[in-house]
Amino acid sequence: LEPTPPPVASEPTRALPTLIPASLPEAGAISNGTLVPTIVPTVERAYNLVNIILLGGDDGLTDDNFNRTDTMLIVSINRDTGTVSMLSLPRDLYVYIPSGTMQRLNIAYAVGDSIDWSAGGFGLLRETILYNFGINVHYYVRVNFDSFAQIIDSVDGIDIAVDCAYQDYPLIDTELPDGVIEDPGADNLVTLPVGYYHMSGPQALWYARTRNNSSDFDRGRRQQQIIRAIWRRVIASGQLDITNLPNLWQQATSVVETDLQLDDIIGLLPIALNLDVSGVESFTLVRTYHTTPWQTPDGDFVQLPIYETLRPLLEDFYRPPTDSQIVIEGATISILNGTGNNNWDRVAAERLGYEGFLATADGAADTATYDQTILVDHTGRQKGSSLSAIAQLLNVTQENIRIEPDPNRTSDFEVILGADYNSCSGEAVVAVEGQ
Repeated sequence: LEPTPPPVASEPTRALPTLIPASLPEAGAISNGTLVPTIVPTVERAYNLVNIILLGGDDGLTDDNFNRTDTMLIVSINRDTGTVSMLSLPRDLYVYIPSGTMQRLNIAYAVGDSIDWSAGGFGLLRETILYNFGINVHYYVRVNFDSFAQIIDSVDGIDIAVDCAYQDYPLIDTELPDGVIEDPGADNLVTLPVGYYHMSGPQALWYARTRNNSSDFDRGRRQQQIIRAIWRRVIASGQLDITNLPNLWQQATSVVETDLQLDDIIGLLPIALNLDVSGVESFTLVRTYHTTPWQTPDGDFVQLPIYETLRPLLEDFYRPPTDSQIVIEGATISILNGTGNNNWDRVAAERLGYEGFLATADGAADTATYDQTILVDHTGRQKGSSLSAIAQLLNVTQENIRIEPDPNRTSDFEVILGADYNSCSGEAVVAVEGQ
């Protein structure tokens, strides 16, 4: 069969905005106790890309009227291939801000607002990202806590597969998700166990913000997960079409701040309608590999970017999915729940889907008393097999891998989850009594 051509965006009605960088600092300049890095080369754009940064502000959380952007997520839309990539930037990255100082990345927007920088807060943040990472961001969308919750409530909540157990206290302007377990030994301390949850806006806000036993790096991963869940609900609602788009756009712009125009969104609609969220590539930084922990002379704990390891990640972020990833998407995986924990098959299926696999949650196994997770390979292939990748993602031990070739198979791989199931890739692993 001839391959189906990818959906492509229509030609934009206006050109992408041109960024004119500010003057460069002097060589050897020192700011806030550290040497100012030189500007990095711009990441080459081999495709027609539109980069939009999603910003989450902490408006109302403090009284200093200095609104930090603790969430910074770049969505890169490839007009040529109809694919989408997401990159999360941790708030504690210590970078050069072209207003003339070394500081955390999350204050660049607020500084730009406070000093009336050209194009305001986004203008300075845009220059900061280009200077330190070589990524040219074209547009922005900014929300605060209230508008974040309103967006999720407008689609009647979202479904989230929680693959790590998180422990934290109630947070301002949030609600605890249904199913949290209270710690009787600590006031208000709760744990959200591994499971599949339907969350309202305020509940999803707690999930997006919590980092008591996690980190800002893992929080970026969860925020990407929430974006996927919102998009899945929007597509499922059937409201996203050209006739209803002006109405949806009016609703959206009443709760978000953006420099996008309706015509920009109309041009991207063909990609949006055909986008499979499981095929969206996700990129997050790894602490101590892409960054180095450092304490400033003022006592602040920050992360210094490591250019040598970060650069390949940024270049990969600009590329569409590789041939190897397309091969991975061709492997079908059936997930069965061999435990008494509700919906663990859905959690594992979404965890694999996050990495590009075609995994389906197929309900309960023959019994709910499996102690260990079992991975069955029905392909029998030695080369080009996804076996090792699946085993690594689900933490299946070698002795629990079975090779059982079946020419009449209904799936390439079968996974039976046991009580030892753990696919947590973040830093939030806590033991939960009874799991």
